[in-house]
Amino acid sequence: MGRWRPPRPKSSAYITAAGARALKDELRELWKVERPKVTEVVHEAAKNGDRSENGDYIYGKKRLREIDSRVRFLTKRLESLTIVDRLPDDQSRVLFGAWVTLEDDNGNERCYQIVGPDEFDVSAGKISMDSPLAQAMLKKQVDDEIMVHGAETEQVYYISAIEYKPYA
Repeated sequence: MGRWRPPRPKSSAYITAAGARALKDELRELWKVERPKVTEVVHEAAKNGDRSENGDYIYGKKRLREIDSRVRFLTKRLESLTIVDRLPDDQSRVLFGAWVTLEDDNGNERCYQIVGPDEFDVSAGKISMDSPLAQAMLKKQVDDEIMVHGAETEQVYYISAIEYKPYA
């Protein structure tokens, strides 16, 4: 069994202004704050001599590799993203950045914002535009019915409201 893994499918290259700010803040925190601290720990641990049994040195080097990997990823990802910072012209349809209120057959309502794949957080009501639910909602209007196919079930929802909040 080799270590080869198939490439991940390409994700959409859109992000909200708030999501881009969060990624830039994470990059700045890793590069300017966390990496210098870990580098100092590794430097001090290296002075102690035998590095083969030095936990601070071993785990510090591992953490440095993780930080460097994440920094490379964030740098490349931020270069390739398109920041969506204006509202769409047609606000009657579900498009990127929309807050959509869905109602199921039992009358239960849920509200979701459609965001890019780098900023989704289901607990905060933000779903990726690449998710099956968002794909079913895109370009629909109020009172449209959407059907989401799950592993063993199909869920039917009705779009009861579409709202666009101005970007800060």
